[in-house]
Amino acid sequence: MSSEATDPRSSLTGAHADAEDLASASRQTSVYVYEVPVRLWHWINALAILTLCITGYFIGAPPPSMQISEATHQFVFGYIRFAHFAAGWILCIGFLGRIYWAIFGNHHARQLFYVPVWRGSFWREVFHEIKWYAFLTDAPKKYVGHNPLAQLAMFCFFTLGVTFMIVTGLALYSEGLGHDSTLFKMFGWVFGVFGDNPHYLHTYHHLGMWWIVIFMIIHIYVAIREDIMSRQSIVSTMISGHRTFKDDRPD
Repeated sequence: MSSEATDPRSSLTGAHADAEDLASASRQTSVYVYEVPVRLWHWINALAILTLCITGYFIGAPPPSMQISEATHQFVFGYIRFAHFAAGWILCIGFLGRIYWAIFGNHHARQLFYVPVWRGSFWREVFHEIKWYAFLTDAPKKYVGHNPLAQLAMFCFFTLGVTFMIVTGLALYSEGLGHDSTLFKMFGWVFGVFGDNPHYLHTYHHLGMWWIVIFMIIHIYVAIREDIMSRQSIVSTMISGHRTFKDDRPD
């Protein structure tokens, strides 16, 4: 039974939400969680980040020229830089759109941008999820939206990480446009934050890429692991928008 007509709150949003969510989940096969804009953004954003990581690696460690013809007749590195810049703008514009949808979408769309650190129950559930991922407990709890550990990881690794990469990336891009450009006037201050030498900013931006790569590896592993071992769907939820539950136990 589809539940698009009902929109139960995630167990991470609002006081006393757990009981309502789990009771709703026990009555239904699935719950509509992620709206179409969130799902489209997720997959477009994943492709943009993959492109940025691959091209960013080659920008930091340029490949040798292919010996098909003279280097002056090739534009290999130029294509790499173009793909990097294009994917960077897609990431930036998509992230702004994601912030917009966090404001006007459903409450699940807002989980990416906050962590309820003031709630003791949140940290208790974080530690429970850590034990679940470490194979120290027999069964996970049931969540409609992100579980507490996933919400914490998404905020620290992704939200803060992508914000850092966008700001530093726009600063580096503005340097190529010139100090008189509007973009440099908006983001030129970033160079001063990381030192007078612009190479420092290049280094921190490159290190940020590895931060995102680590997140991607963990994210893919956990999503597949949870789809197999947990009591609710994970990967298919980001395709259909529905979280499907595998049992009718409330917790």
